[in-house]
Amino acid sequence: MKRLARLLPLMTWVLGASLALGGCARDSDDASLTFWTIGREGEAVAKLIPDFEREHPGIHVKVQQLPLTAAHQKLLTAIAGGSTPDLTQLGNTWIPEVAALDALEPLQQRVTQSSVVRPDDYFASIWSTNSVDGTLYGVPWYVDTRLLFYRVDLLRQAGFDHPPRDWAEWRRTLAATTHPATRSYGILLPTNEFEQLLSLALQQDEPILRDGNRYGNFRSEGFKRALAFYVDTFKLGQAPAITNVEAGNPWSEFGRGVYAFYFSGPWNIGEFRKRLPPSQQDDWNAAPLPGPNGPGASNAGGSSLVIFKTSRHKDEAWQLIEYLSRPDVQQRFYNLLGDMPPRRSSWEGGALHDDPKARAFRDQLERVKALPPIPEWERIATEMQLVAAEAVAGRLTIDQAAAEIDRRADAILEKRRWVLDHHRSAP
Repeated sequence: MKRLARLLPLMTWVLGASLALGGCARDSDDASLTFWTIGREGEAVAKLIPDFEREHPGIHVKVQQLPLTAAHQKLLTAIAGGSTPDLTQLGNTWIPEVAALDALEPLQQRVTQSSVVRPDDYFASIWSTNSVDGTLYGVPWYVDTRLLFYRVDLLRQAGFDHPPRDWAEWRRTLAATTHPATRSYGILLPTNEFEQLLSLALQQDEPILRDGNRYGNFRSEGFKRALAFYVDTFKLGQAPAITNVEAGNPWSEFGRGVYAFYFSGPWNIGEFRKRLPPSQQDDWNAAPLPGPNGPGASNAGGSSLVIFKTSRHKDEAWQLIEYLSRPDVQQRFYNLLGDMPPRRSSWEGGALHDDPKARAFRDQLERVKALPPIPEWERIATEMQLVAAEAVAGRLTIDQAAAEIDRRADAILEKRRWVLDHHRSAP
């Protein structure tokens, strides 16, 4: 007992010191944010972080880059193991899947109280991709949509002084710029990329899925119209039936005039400026997608910023999201990487405002459509393109292909229907 009595003051001091050290560790930890990014975005955002830390001296940000090929599995593994970061960049088509795992922090209350993040300043369809079943889980960080890059000089030689504004005009332009003798084509549409057909489908009045996203709607007249236009482009010889691997270097082929049109996203503004010689910089431009009867829709892609429920630093994470959402910071981010901002006000100054090549994207972003907000969507899109390739090869008719895509989509959505039906019938 006497020995214990002598040890008690020492034990008390050790316990107090441990608690003090633990408190210091927590304070230090509270000021440290872990931010996961995917691909090149990590390199660019790392150059913006020092200014954020100067504005918020109590916060330190650790940026970790995930390779694009491993990012999805890494995120799922972290969620399963309870080792998620404080916040991450998340492709907006991934938000429904991660939200279904109950891993994301709802953000509506923070947005409502924010003087920086203003929903009405964002392109509406881009903002909508961050909501699942009425709950807001993300704030758009940058946008991605697809449109047409085209050779101004080749269209002029074919008798066109402007890019096509509807499908009929597009078809005439494709025909006039296709020359089998020289193996030059109207457009490159790699048969293993689903974005081209998807954009045509989004231009239809009918939704891609029906009955609350429980079933495919690919047998609708709208989708069959889109699929027929897509398949006819190959049948008419206006696009080669090749994959992107077989296509080789699309920038040099575009520069050589092998293709008059190239269907792609905003990163290629920088690529064409870098890869084509100065003498050809006035020979190309970008144009919004033509629709069946006028200006057409495209996909509402991009990446968002989300906070994980397990984060112990949600307030600090939100401060970083607000900082990266500021128009001046988004303009700097574009200058660093070429990723286009999701806010209209971010387009009103800086390089974007004065860039004629970027104007088509600003126009297109007012006419983008969100994809079905369900975790199964990417699997459905992959199957859609696999079947479409069979139609391009002549092994399926339009009606047969549409029915087959519906069959595959319905099989993928079977579990979703079961869950929704049992949730509805539960007491």
